[in-house]
Amino acid sequence: MFQTRRSPRPRPRPRTAAVAAVSVAGVLLLASCGEGAKGSSGDDGPVKVGLITKTDTNPFFVKMKEGAERAAKSHDVELSTAAGKFDGDNEGQVTALENMVAAGVDGVLITPNDSKAIVPALERARAKGVVVIALDTPTEPEKASDALFATDNFKAGELIGAYAKARHGAGKAKIALLNLAPGVSVGVLRRDGFLKGYGIKENDPQVVCAQDTGGDQAKGQTAMENCLQKEPDIDVVYSINEPAGMGAHTALKAKGRADDVLIVSVDGGCTGVKAVQSGALAATSQQYPLLMASKGVEAVVSHVKDGTKVSGYTDTGVTLITDEPAAGVTAKDTAYGLDNCWG
Repeated sequence: MFQTRRSPRPRPRPRTAAVAAVSVAGVLLLASCGEGAKGSSGDDGPVKVGLITKTDTNPFFVKMKEGAERAAKSHDVELSTAAGKFDGDNEGQVTALENMVAAGVDGVLITPNDSKAIVPALERARAKGVVVIALDTPTEPEKASDALFATDNFKAGELIGAYAKARHGAGKAKIALLNLAPGVSVGVLRRDGFLKGYGIKENDPQVVCAQDTGGDQAKGQTAMENCLQKEPDIDVVYSINEPAGMGAHTALKAKGRADDVLIVSVDGGCTGVKAVQSGALAATSQQYPLLMASKGVEAVVSHVKDGTKVSGYTDTGVTLITDEPAAGVTAKDTAYGLDNCWG
């Protein structure tokens, strides 16, 4: 048992509004439709960049938008933004991408809601000379975008897996996996990283329960309740993100088990770091969405202004945050986490 510390993306036609399940926050900044991409037309006006996130409510994507806005202001960029209405809203993202391309953007930064389904739209955009940079979540295949700026999600999972193993010590654990959703690469990478860090495979008997949560707190609570019905003695919980982890904590608290189950997570939002500080979560792997977006904007600017080709993967960093360090696992405390968090 564990004692977790308790401290005090012929030219595509824009779709109609009825079809567009998307929130386009920066549409008034876009040039008139039908204009070609400035990078290929030789226009001397500002560089035009579009940002399309999964949603516009998740604090992670709010911070990502903030990073894009800061970089846009610094580099005289005309920024347009859009978001899916919900996690998994591929159609909304396709509509936003088509609208941006029609309006003449030089580059699009996108966090794909569906890494595979978005690919045909991205290919159409790139065929028109638009630079496509994936943020946070890689496309499948990864070459469907020009570049990727993201956390190494496998490493993020590996860090919390190694931490959980070190905290658990010798003996067999009873592990619950609170996953994201099938087919979403970020979720697969984090889960697989956790398993590697813990030193086990998905079919290991120590994994006594696995549930999808969509990264949602209420669904995380329900998933944990289901797992506890299956195996009441779970003592390690992997959560895809901090909301799912906090849902698990709520379910455990209702069973009187909040203090003896180790919950580890990924993201590093301010609320999540505070949950680590209070002891509700044992540790989280912190990532940096503002940096992903700002570097993406800068890459499009460099491509347009001096022809610098953006390609490959840029790791924007990950740090294990905990106030209960474990031997052999590098970490920083919650003071550092709060200084660098988002949300």
